Amino acid sequence: MAVNKQPVLKKCRSLGIEPAYMGVFKKSKKTLDTRRPKKISEYGMQLKEKQKAKFIYGVLEKQFRNYFDVASKRRGVVGENLLRMLELRLDNVIFRLGFARTRREARQVVGHKLVLVNGKRVNIPSYQCKVGDTVEVRDKSKTMQRFKDILDVTGNMLIPEWLTCDRENLRGTIQQVPNREQIDVPVNETLIVELYSK
Repeated sequence: MAVNKQPVLKKCRSLGIEPAYMGVFKKSKKTLDTRRPKKISEYGMQLKEKQKAKFIYGVLEKQFRNYFDVASKRRGVVGENLLRMLELRLDNVIFRLGFARTRREARQVVGHKLVLVNGKRVNIPSYQCKVGDTVEVRDKSKTMQRFKDILDVTGNMLIPEWLTCDRENLRGTIQQVPNREQIDVPVNETLIVELYSK
């Protein structure tokens, strides 16, 4: 299984993303280049938006392309469909509920079989959650020091409106499919659609 192991702060700096979107609250010690920025072509801007989305959600090119193909066959706006599919990935839902500090950690939590969806163990980070699904940490793992440490860090994190969360029992429910206003990632999805439509 391919995993993106690029340094988070370095990649955030190159894509112009705040590290907080990745769940990282460190600041880079390196200063931004003060020289005049190069003019970016239209293709360059489209490519950068695609790279942002892939990096934020931890998805590689082939899988991202598959998401786009499915999103383009669904009713509605293609770009919004794409972001909804990425938001409803199980690893992202775990991150949004505050059961992991970063999406990478959420992916690891799922991969280690510590998560139940509707009472069944699921270890596939890309599993597509649906409205009404209950996502929880399995009973044996709830007492682990790891989750106590995570909850200390993510205690003040805002839970999106499309989710309900019971922090004490490490359980959450998907109330609705998120709309574009509820997805707070700094990505211009229309540029991604234009890129793939060429």
